[in-house]
Amino acid sequence: MTKPLLHFTHGNSFPAGVYRRFFEGLRDDFDVHASDMLGHDPVFPVSDGWPGLVAQLIAQLEQYPSPAILVGHSLGGMLSLMAAKQRPELARCVVMLDSPVVAGWRAWLLRVAKARRWDDSFSPAKFSQRRRTTWPDAQAAYEHFAAKDIFAAWAPGVLADYMEHGLAPHLDGVQLRFSRDVETAIYRSLPHHLGKLVEPPFPVPIGFVGGTDSVELRQAGLDATRRLVGGNFARIEGGHLFPMESPELAAQLTREMIARLLGEQAD
Repeated sequence: MTKPLLHFTHGNSFPAGVYRRFFEGLRDDFDVHASDMLGHDPVFPVSDGWPGLVAQLIAQLEQYPSPAILVGHSLGGMLSLMAAKQRPELARCVVMLDSPVVAGWRAWLLRVAKARRWDDSFSPAKFSQRRRTTWPDAQAAYEHFAAKDIFAAWAPGVLADYMEHGLAPHLDGVQLRFSRDVETAIYRSLPHHLGKLVEPPFPVPIGFVGGTDSVELRQAGLDATRRLVGGNFARIEGGHLFPMESPELAAQLTREMIARLLGEQAD
């Protein structure tokens, strides 16, 4: 029996391979495919509101013989939402993992901040633009990240996956595959028009799973997201990076959310 097609889109700065353990929790039920590293193809450049990234995701979805279940973490959830709105025939449903919809006064503030070049004060760009990118070897990189609380919270083996899939050779040793400049550009061009984009009715079922301790959710608010997804809303103990912190549980909640969304679709 053919498994349902699932396409996963990663969060900003994390190549798809970092989610290996999360994918393992999905592969028994789904034919899992993923965008490896959006934003690095000059054909699909990063610009305000991410139209190029959405176009890149749509180009990938167009290669499939049938509509896909779209699952995305953070950046990936928002891109999945935007792609499904633009091309609903390519998507069966969308599950957003800690990808809150920025709308209302927060969207207005974001638009003003971008116009006046204050946006670094309101986004992780203030950190990403200074991020260290090179180390003498992979072990040094591993020790660098393992010493940070945010990475120490990851499940065993996930940081090793980050080193395997997130590093590339460099003249001085190794470097991050995901460009620091691309990461920062993505943060600086966060869409401020999502409120209009998600006005009902949305063409495909939408679900949301968020971390109980996610700083990103507190900053963005959840009112617009709750209006969009209705009862298709779940929480998981953890922060914004809960797919790395609790990959098995995150996969379980994702499976349950997909079942709920596709059940609604069948109704």
